[in-house]
Amino acid sequence: MELAFIPSPSRGVLHLGPIPLRGYAFCIIIGVFVAVWLGNRRWIARGGRPGTVADIAVWAVPFGLIGGRLYHVITDYQLYFSEGRDWVDAFKIWEGGLGIWGAIAFGALGAWIGARRRGIPMPAYADAVAPGIALAQAIGRWGNWFNQELYGKATDLPWAVEITSTADGRVPGTYHPTFLYESLWCIGVALLVIWADRRFKLGHGRAFALYVAAYCAGRFWIEYMRVDDAHHILGLRLNNWTALLVFLLAVVYMVLSARSRPGREAVVEPGADPSDGTGAPEESDGSAADGEKADADATADDADTDTDDDARPGAPADDAERPDEAAGGADRARDVKDGADSAKKG
Repeated sequence: MELAFIPSPSRGVLHLGPIPLRGYAFCIIIGVFVAVWLGNRRWIARGGRPGTVADIAVWAVPFGLIGGRLYHVITDYQLYFSEGRDWVDAFKIWEGGLGIWGAIAFGALGAWIGARRRGIPMPAYADAVAPGIALAQAIGRWGNWFNQELYGKATDLPWAVEITSTADGRVPGTYHPTFLYESLWCIGVALLVIWADRRFKLGHGRAFALYVAAYCAGRFWIEYMRVDDAHHILGLRLNNWTALLVFLLAVVYMVLSARSRPGREAVVEPGADPSDGTGAPEESDGSAADGEKADADATADDADTDTDDDARPGAPADDAERPDEAAGGADRARDVKDGADSAKKG
């Protein structure tokens, strides 16, 4: 007998009059807002303009939703096109079914279009939004809880999720909450990327590649626990193979990128103005005044040297006949020096 478990909601939709409010959709929407909010903060910190992340997200989000749905429908076509199924259900995205691999691939395509229109390097944008995407996934996974889907093997652990639905062949009972495992893993991935980005100054797409690699590492073992129907290749679920392949590609990209383009982009958005808080703040440590003072010192020293040379016995007669000009030059140089000192003190 289970002493504790995570209860599932009796239904995943509430009706506000004729308007259905679906938990799955709410989780996706909240995740998008969090991703844009965090991405905007990180973009500004890297020298970009406020609002750029949201503008590009207008392209990335619809592409991502379409790509995620396409991947799910293609890889689980039997749910929509086999005998007794209604192909119209393939368009009912609110009932669940978004493949993260298609969502990221098509979302990246949409982001590339938006970034290209603004003259922004895609790798820099991807680095800025990477932790936000991971948090969006963490929030979005709770949509599976509302739909009572994507759970693992049966268990009596205290954090097991209770499944009460019998739709689509579900068997009521308590199971591993793989949606919860993936949600917590994605939060850890977001924190990892933020830490590594600050520690190692990741650039040129390496922060995004780290997110991809870290997510795939977790997705591999979480996918292995799931019991929903899936295509298998050599004993592994299709998504296990996808996670492994994408993980290797991400790691290879990080290694090659670090060798060919070390460091971080100096400019992420053309035309960003540091004076209005949209770019990286310039250091104001009096270096300009120091430089002006050093120039004045050098000028004054040269003038003093000229004056001393004029005063030496044996100096050429034509130079000795202009002592007032040399003295005047030295005085002017000292005035410049005094002005630079005053500017620095101010």
